[in-house]
Amino acid sequence: MAAGQNARAKSGAANIVSWRDAAPALVVLVSGPEEYLGIRAMDHIRTTVRASAPDVELTRLEAGSYEAGSLAMTVAPSLFGEAKLIEVSGLEAMNDAFLSDALAYLAHPEEDVVLVLRHSGGTRGKKLLDSVKSAGWPVVECQPLKKDVDKSAFVVSEFRAGGRRIDGEAVQALVNAVGANLSELAAACSQLIADATTTVDASTVERYYGGRVEATAFKVADAAMGGNGPLALSTLRHALSTGVDPVPLVAALAAKLRTLAKVAGANGSSASIAKNLGMQPWLVEQAQRDVRRWTPEGLIRSIQVVAEADAQVKGLSRDPVFAVEHAVTVIASSASRR
Repeated sequence: MAAGQNARAKSGAANIVSWRDAAPALVVLVSGPEEYLGIRAMDHIRTTVRASAPDVELTRLEAGSYEAGSLAMTVAPSLFGEAKLIEVSGLEAMNDAFLSDALAYLAHPEEDVVLVLRHSGGTRGKKLLDSVKSAGWPVVECQPLKKDVDKSAFVVSEFRAGGRRIDGEAVQALVNAVGANLSELAAACSQLIADATTTVDASTVERYYGGRVEATAFKVADAAMGGNGPLALSTLRHALSTGVDPVPLVAALAAKLRTLAKVAGANGSSASIAKNLGMQPWLVEQAQRDVRRWTPEGLIRSIQVVAEADAQVKGLSRDPVFAVEHAVTVIASSASRR
């Protein structure tokens, strides 16, 4: 089995690997609060183990309700000598019995066993986590993808892994439409990959996901930022009439203005600015084109009105609809149409 071919690391340092590179080892720690990435990492390890050892014996344990001695019983050689895969979840709530048994096991792991430990965050069990890391076993990082640049990179990687292509505008459109939840974003990628016969473009994403709240919000923001007040207001009113909450609408306006402000104050090539700001180069180039229609005073005014609207739609005003309409009007009038 793959684990039997893994020599124990001797570096004494943590062996950090991406969730996409998760592979079997005698001990693997899947660490971090992003549940979806943790599931993907553990699925990949399980699939790899079963590919090399179809008769592997799978056992799942829960660290919070663990009973002393269970790990030793589970790893004990079976009558027929099958390889073993043990998945332990809930290490963030582990009890003392599991901590004690796991520390003892790490000192002498079995050669025909893959032990996968899932820890979702927090300080509980730090001694065990430190022991895994100091021994040099793989630590699969599963941190939330909070920045759009990270979500965009995730989309690109999903399409590359699926043997399909997606252009830059389509990536951003997909992130805008379904990027709030990583599992939904992954599902959207899978759907487009399965259906695509050519490169996926923004119009394809629009057909599939253009009706999503986030996508509608960014349509309003794009029109306002482009100086097209009538289109921005008509799109906004349609969104509100179909039940879209003002909060994500204001959030989309704020996100667009933040990007513009960051790029407006940056010097250098689009590639260097993208690297420094943690953004996609094409998004920087788009913002550089857009900022030409803005004066510093107009940008400052728009940022101020969106900050006010954000507070108003979150409870400071009895008329949140007026607040977002006012913000859209100010932004559209502050940008010059080309």
